[in-house]
Order: sequence, then C-alpha cells, then structure tokens
Amino acid sequence: MSTKKVIALILALVLVAAVSVGATLAWLTDRDTVTNVFTVGDVQIKLDETDTDEDGQPIPDDEGNPVRKEEGNEYHLIPGQTYLKDPMVTVKAGSEPSYVRMLVTINRLSELKAIFGEDFLPEKYVTGWDNTVWPCYSMKDNGDNTLTLEFRYPTIVDASAATEDMALPALFTHFTVPGEVTGEQLKTIADLTITVEGHAIQSATFADADAAWAAFDQQYGKTNP
Repeated sequence: MSTKKVIALILALVLVAAVSVGATLAWLTDRDTVTNVFTVGDVQIKLDETDTDEDGQPIPDDEGNPVRKEEGNEYHLIPGQTYLKDPMVTVKAGSEPSYVRMLVTINRLSELKAIFGEDFLPEKYVTGWDNTVWPCYSMKDNGDNTLTLEFRYPTIVDASAATEDMALPALFTHFTVPGEVTGEQLKTIADLTITVEGHAIQSATFADADAAWAAFDQQYGKTNP
C-alpha cells in the first residue's frame, strides 16, 4: 500500500471517529421554569335592614326571629310614632381590605325644611346613630330637592382572612316623626323616600379614604358629596 493510500485511510478513520464522537455527544444542560401565579382580589358587601310592617314593627319568621331583607321597607307616617329602620353593611368573608361608606339620600328636602327647619340634621330625627362609629362626612343639597348625607366607617375593614362575613354596626336603628307635625304637613311629604346605598372599595393603592372615594365616584359617575 502506498504512503498516500495509508495517509488517506488514516484520515478517513479519524473522520469516522470524529463523527462517531459527535453523534454520541450530549451537552450538560439544565432547564427550569418560574411560574407566576396571579390571584384576583374581590370586595363584596351586602346592605340590608330588618323587615317591618308599615308601622315600623318587625315582621318575624315562623320561629319568632327578626328577618333581614335587602329591599327597603314602606312606612305609614303618623306624628309622634317611632319606626324601626336599621340599615347595616356586611362585608363578605374573603374580601380585600376596604373602605366602607353609606350614602343616605332623602327627597322632599324643601318640604322637610318647611316642617323641621333649615338645620335638617340626622341626630334630630334618628336614634341609634353613633357619630364615632359612622361619622357624617358630608351633607349635600343635590339641587333637585334631595339631600345626600355621606357616612364613612372610620377604619379599614379587613375580611381577607375571615371565615365568616363581617357585619358592621347599623347606621342607626329608628326614626321618629315629631309629634308636633300636623296632618297637612305630612301630606306634603306623602311620597317621602329615604334611599340608603352601601359602598366598598379596596384600600390598597390609595393614599387615604378621600382618594379611594374620589376614584369610586369617578368610576361610577357619582358626584362626591
């Protein structure tokens, strides 16, 4: 065998060896994946009051226990009579820390002022209201013969770790029609309505309650009282 053939054979064997090594080579590698899990927070509340008849007396269930309902009651107003009305906000278990408020809107504002005077303040006509529990943040004449009072719960309500719903104290418990009101005056407020709204908004990301409620009002198209 000539020298050139021997060199060619050796080169060929070397190439085959190289291909063989290349075919069995495995890189030393590792791989890992970091998975970010996103959970969605939630804020849920319920607003209800004790079910009553038109005289403001509670309507019990079959076992004699008071019943709460989410629809408002209807009342037959009589001078000197006191009526049960106890709006209450309940924050659902698992809700994110949140600010809570109640808005009370009363119609027939001018007629009420004609009867009760210009200083139409809640403490004159409702009982069971504690200004330290539900401070009255503002009162606003809406310009359409209605008045809106804003009551804010003073602390953040954190039900995120709660296993049961968190019922906050009632805003008030009763209202009374003053005894000096005449029948003719009552006729002017025959269609009187007291509308109570319960609101809640997350406290996270907001500097304070003012900022939170400004965002709430902007989102829902409300005018901040």
